[in-house]
Amino acid sequence: MTKAQTHAQTYEIPNFELQSGIVLPCAQLVYKTYGELNAAKDNVVVLPTFYTGSHQRNEGFFGVNRAINPSTHYIVSVNLFGNGISSSPSNTPAPFNAANFPAVTLFDNVRAQHKLLTEILGVTEIALVAGWSMAGCQAFQWAAQYPDMVKAILPFCASSKTSEHNIVFLEGVKAALQADAVYDDGNYQTPPVKGLKAFGRNYAGWAFSQTFYRKKMYQLKGFDSTEALLKDWEQDHLDWDANDLLCKLKTWQQSDISWQPAYDGDFVKALKAIKAKTIIIVCDEDMYFRVEDNEIEAAQISNVELRVYSSPWGHCVASPGNDPTFENFLDQSISELLS
Repeated sequence: MTKAQTHAQTYEIPNFELQSGIVLPCAQLVYKTYGELNAAKDNVVVLPTFYTGSHQRNEGFFGVNRAINPSTHYIVSVNLFGNGISSSPSNTPAPFNAANFPAVTLFDNVRAQHKLLTEILGVTEIALVAGWSMAGCQAFQWAAQYPDMVKAILPFCASSKTSEHNIVFLEGVKAALQADAVYDDGNYQTPPVKGLKAFGRNYAGWAFSQTFYRKKMYQLKGFDSTEALLKDWEQDHLDWDANDLLCKLKTWQQSDISWQPAYDGDFVKALKAIKAKTIIIVCDEDMYFRVEDNEIEAAQISNVELRVYSSPWGHCVASPGNDPTFENFLDQSISELLS
């Protein structure tokens, strides 16, 4: 039996070679576990982190009264490279510090997570990989990269390959940040405040739907105007390191489950290789993970159901606390996969 860890742990991987061929002398993967691994070792739930997520924020997706329950499941919550907790531009020593931090793919992330589970935690089977947004992209990646290990996946508001439109959206927020002269190609000495604020303002237009703004639903979050909401998004992004944001953004843009030796870029082959029982949840008003893209994916996965949730919250429907009805919808689907 593996005891739950009270605090986050760090798994150090010496000489970790990335897909690019660059070798990180000591990659650090920070994770936290909840619950205990059972004797059969078949109760493992992996929760990767989303774009601005962390293992702490993942706690909004499980609990003693939720479908993912630490009383019965062994939950492994693992931080994405570039999120400022695992190895990132902001916390890696020279020569890979700041703007010199190399590009990291989801293949790299999942390979490191696989090493953690198999070599450190003693896991040989995963009951479920689930997650929102970039975490959901990692769920797809897990199922294609280690198809015999993953029994079920539930990506929500996510994709198995970043669409061209999604890439263009990300180019917009990136350009807003990089336009700040203080950014200095990532070699800033002080935070590029104007760029970070612009990044946040730009992003807010995509995170929620047109209907959300038309119906003034920002008032449900305590904002009396769109300007108040935008100022909050500005402030939130001031807490982030600019190079960290752009590192993860590049990982997101390059997301493609077929970009690995087993598939050599054959996207359909990669989708058909997924053996996991799959439920994909998409919000009909998500501005960048679109229903049509998930329909293309679902047409190629053998054991899959695509469930469309209707909500003006858009991509942020899945953010814990925004829509309790979605939380119930999500938990029902998770319960089906874990039953």
